[in-house]
Amino acid sequence: FTTTSTSTSRLATTTNNNDQTTFDVIIVGGGHAGCEAAAAAARTGAKTALVTQKLDTVGELSCNPSMGGIGKGHLVREIDALGGLMGTVADEAGIHFRLLNRRKGPAVRGPRAQMDRDLYKEHMQATLANYPNLSLIQASVQDFLLDESSSSSTFESSFSSSSSSS
Repeated sequence: FTTTSTSTSRLATTTNNNDQTTFDVIIVGGGHAGCEAAAAAARTGAKTALVTQKLDTVGELSCNPSMGGIGKGHLVREIDALGGLMGTVADEAGIHFRLLNRRKGPAVRGPRAQMDRDLYKEHMQATLANYPNLSLIQASVQDFLLDESSSSSTFESSFSSSSSSS
């Protein structure tokens, strides 16, 4: 794959052999941030690509699959309020839900949920696979080049791909 974008059109193009696809947004990485960024971009109507090394690991949780707590609980609620996926997928994959610091004041209470890692990954992958305006691409990003010498800045990146999905 080769991707090219110019600042005048703000588009990126991926090329695989003779097949060429143009995207408005390309997200690299299928972790929490990548999944949310790809869904947010696609939700605005932008033709979006999520590039990750292994499609099987999109949405995979860490070895401690909990969400929430005093700090991250607020973040998850804000993402949910903006139409994000994390809270919805957590509801589908949650196995234990708890409100922390219940005996203390409301400022330090925080919801936390334990996830089933396999269910979370399965639901996130299914959600993204069926998301409008979003293509999932299995590839390794090898290079980003930014040419600032021309009047219209060119952005290029190279991918080595083993498969592609939309």
